[in-house]
Amino acid sequence: MSDTAPSQSSLIPFLRGALDRHTSGVIYRDLAAALRQAITENVLGAGDVLPGERDLAEEIDVSRTSVRKAIEALVGDGVLIRRHGARTAVAERVEKPLSALTSFSEDMRSRGIEPGMAWISREVGPASPAEIMALHLSVGARVCRLKRLRTGDGLPMAIEHAVVPADVLDDPEVVTGSLYDVLAERHRRPVRALQRLRAAVAGAEDGRLLHIEIGAPLLVAERRCFTADGTPVEFTRTYYCGERYDFLVELRAQDGM
Repeated sequence: MSDTAPSQSSLIPFLRGALDRHTSGVIYRDLAAALRQAITENVLGAGDVLPGERDLAEEIDVSRTSVRKAIEALVGDGVLIRRHGARTAVAERVEKPLSALTSFSEDMRSRGIEPGMAWISREVGPASPAEIMALHLSVGARVCRLKRLRTGDGLPMAIEHAVVPADVLDDPEVVTGSLYDVLAERHRRPVRALQRLRAAVAGAEDGRLLHIEIGAPLLVAERRCFTADGTPVEFTRTYYCGERYDFLVELRAQDGM
């Protein structure tokens, strides 16, 4: 990652133009939205250092107070980070390889990030038609549903909706951290998965939970997981914050190509 200041020849005109289009009437909110857009459109890259508050305020013709409040808001959301010498930089993104079947907790710990969670809802109830199909269940079967906000070092990273057959997990209260640790204790940890990715945009609840704006990009991973004998054991939809995640795939040429 760059760890350098971005070219002001591209950043400053971009921010001026974005501020002309944002009309909330609150300058620091418009500037925060413009900086988010600059990151999304790769005008600012991970690790790039922002100009100083005074220089930035002068270049885009806003008050230094507005610049400070915009930066503080983005630091609070984990989009920007404060570095030594009071420098402010774009936060590094989490890379999630798609070639390994790992849990959220394992992904975070492998990067030196402490995983966490907050419960949104948890229940045991009759399986829906979609859950019956995904988990190969009989009509009337029951499932355990776990909806959690997943965090890394306290920062909201993803919203996870996990569904497990009730004959595997009949009490959601036993899940206090990694679901895969609980499944492993029951000798039902998945060893294979089918995963589908799609793009989405944040709604009101997503924005509130992930500390992002309504309409911000999300990466949705839908995953069906199987035990060693081929039995479906987990059906999960995870909504990742698009500003904080990259999915990484390694591609190899086929033999003879």
